Formats: sequence, structure tokens, C-alpha cells
Amino acid sequence: MKIIVVGSGYIGLVQAAICSEYGHEVYAYDTDRDKIKAYATGEPRDIEKYVYEPGLTNAIREMLNRYLFFTDKLTGVIETAEVIFFCVPTPLEPDGSTNLAAYRKAVENVAKHLAKRSGERRVVLVNKGTLPIGTVRYLEELAQQHGVKNFGVAANPEFLSEGTAVSQARRPDRVVVGCDTEEDFKLLRRVYSQFVNHVRIKYIETTPETAEAIKFTANAMLLTYISFWNGVGARIGERFPNVKIGDLRRGVTADERISTWGSYVSNGAGGRNFSQDIRSIIYQLKKANIDTRILEASLEINQYQKSYLVRRAIEEANFSFRGKTIALLGLAFKKLTNDISDASAIKAIELLLKEGVQKIKAYDPLAIGEARKMFDPAWNPDYARIEYFDSPEAAIEESDGLFISTDWEEFRGISAFIERTVPPPYLIIDGRRMIPDYKALVEKGYTYLAVGSPLMTPGERGWGKGKR
Repeated sequence: MKIIVVGSGYIGLVQAAICSEYGHEVYAYDTDRDKIKAYATGEPRDIEKYVYEPGLTNAIREMLNRYLFFTDKLTGVIETAEVIFFCVPTPLEPDGSTNLAAYRKAVENVAKHLAKRSGERRVVLVNKGTLPIGTVRYLEELAQQHGVKNFGVAANPEFLSEGTAVSQARRPDRVVVGCDTEEDFKLLRRVYSQFVNHVRIKYIETTPETAEAIKFTANAMLLTYISFWNGVGARIGERFPNVKIGDLRRGVTADERISTWGSYVSNGAGGRNFSQDIRSIIYQLKKANIDTRILEASLEINQYQKSYLVRRAIEEANFSFRGKTIALLGLAFKKLTNDISDASAIKAIELLLKEGVQKIKAYDPLAIGEARKMFDPAWNPDYARIEYFDSPEAAIEESDGLFISTDWEEFRGISAFIERTVPPPYLIIDGRRMIPDYKALVEKGYTYLAVGSPLMTPGERGWGKGKR
């Protein structure tokens, strides 16, 4: 099939690359010429300036100019296209409504070209990104207004997780397709032919509106589950004596009805999807006069969790951050990505600066470049107190405390370096429970504060304000 993917950001680039692996002729279209030129080189350094995802560059290089093409022009391509995916940014406004300006512009551009086609070839216009329930009708209306003939509309939401998006696109747990007619279902079955009758992958056909709703409901459920464990499970482990959070989690999830995913307590969930999608569905439900308290609570718990451990250090460990140097390990919202969207580290940095730290020594294997853009001293002079290092060891040296914010595997063995480099008294805040031998550190005089556990201090030694 000939497929066009409109928008070559994170979702669009993955969709284009993996669809080309299916054997389709795929054109990734974008109005940003610099981006298109970068992708067309096939060079990792050029591609990863815009999108970083493990395995994606290799997928692009394998298919480039065989089945995968990059273009900033629709003329000559759109005339024979059978399926057009829209993967255009749709940012949220402060009230939770979705800004569809870029989406509308992209649809109108495509519709104007489609209206000039000769012949009667059927084309399906597909919303691939996460859009408010009912947006597919807006797509239909725009196409009709511009005189497009013989077309259908569909919703085909993505369920990708950053860091594993390529493997998930190749072997998804589900493919959800929402169409109005059997004719359009047939076209999309051809796109996803290897999944239609798969023994493991669920291929779900439904109405376009149901497909749109599935994505929002799924992400709302996932964030609510994470927030339950952070707001209930973690608090039980922190406040009730002799409760072991690991055993609590294993005992609860031994019930086959209860998922292990999301039961690992942390300093909050970040990324592009969760907070944006849950804010959007809250807005949509309120517009429909539906009570949203459970979702608002989930969102509130998740946001609170991101600064909670700093507050615990102040209140429980009596630790003053004023004038201190704090090592911060992890800037990305999770491992295997350079994305800092809504990352827990952002909230931690903001609060640490507010509490008067002298310096934040930050390290992340992938996300330092993105962090430099966000925390530019030109925007806020306080950001000059953030320094970046090329190893966790360099960040920890000559620091007064440590905050682990991201679950990079390399942080699991950091305790030996801590012992050799920074003598106690020293505060360790573990937002991801990455230090398995924390008891040995406490016995040697370190103070350990982790999500899901009570404060662990060496004997009666205190952390009076102003002390190291």
C-alpha cells in the first residue's frame, strides 16, 4: 500500500518507520524542511537531534529509500495514497482543552491536495495521535468542506511507551481501529495484515469514537493505578512499623486479578502521555457534566509525589538544603529515553532551588541536552546553580546529599562509590528504590530516605538545620 504519515515527531516517525517494515511504501511528510533533511540522511546524530528512541535509527536506515521516504511536498505522492495518518502535535491549554490549530492546518493542507485528485481511489484519513473523543467527526467535516471525494475517516490510537516504542510497534499487545464502513476496515486490515488474525495480539475493530475513548480510558486507568500504589501502598510502608513494601507488593499482586505493572512505588510518573491525557479527559468529562473526582485525585497524587521526598527530608530528617550541594541522578522521566516531559526531576529541581541549595550537580546518560534547554539561566538566573556532569560519580563527589530520580540501571551499584567518596553524615534520597544494600549504608552512618519506607537514620544522630 501507499501510505502517508503527516507529522514526523515522535509518534509519526515511529509509525512511518515500522509501517515501512510491514512492506508498505511509506512517505513521512512534514513542513519542517530541516527535520526532513535530517531524517533523510539516515545518520543517528541527525535523526536523534529531533527524536531519540532505542532502535528507531536502525529501523529508519534499514528501510530508507527502499520502503521509507521523507518529503516536505505532497504533490506527486498524495494522488495514489490509500491511507493517510495524522500524527500532528495537539498541545493542551491550561484548562485541559486541546489546541487543534496545528491539526486543523495539517488536515486542511492534505484536504486541498486530495480535492484535486483525478480518479476514484478510496482514501482513509486516520487520526493516529491522541485526540478528544469525537475529533474524527471534525476530520470528516474538514475534508467535506474542502471537497474531498471518496474518503473515509478512522481513529487508530497508538499505545507506545517511550524507550520500548519500536519493539511495541513491531509486536503490539493490541491494535485498535475505529471506522464507519466495512470498506475502510478492509483498507486498514491491509495496513496491519500481520496482526489481524494473530494468536497473541488483539486486533479490535470498533467505532471511531470508541477507539478514541479507549486511549484516554487506558491511560487514566494506568495513572490511577500508579497513584494508588504511591498514595496508599507507599504510605503504608512509610508510616506503619515493620511493613516491608516489597513483600506488600508481592503479596497483593499474587492475586492474578491485580497487575504487577505500576505497583513499584516511585517519585511519580512523567512523560508526554499520562498527565496530558488525564487532564484532557477530565476536561472532556466535565464538559459532559460527569464527576471527575477520582481522576483529579490521581493527578494530584502523582504531582505531589514528585516533590514529596524533598519535603520528607526537611520534615522527617530535619535536613536543611540551604547552602548545600545536592547530587541529582536522573533527569529523564524514565530510563531508556532522553525525554524530560513532566519528569519528576523537574519538580525536585524547582523545590531544591526554592529551598536554597547552593548547587545541584546533575547527571543523566541521555537527557542532559534536554535539561539544558529547559533550565536555561537566560530564563531564570537560579538555573545557573545547576551544573551537569558526565558520570554519576562526578556528580556525587563533594556533595552533601544525593537524590535518585530516574530508574537507570547504572544507579543500582552506586553505594560502593558513595562509601569511598562522601563520608557520613550524608543524606540519600532514593525516589526509585535503586539501592538494594541500603541497610549497610545506614549501619555505616548514612541517612537513607526512600519512597515506601520509613526514614532510616544511623542511631540517634540528627540532622539539625544548617548541619551537613
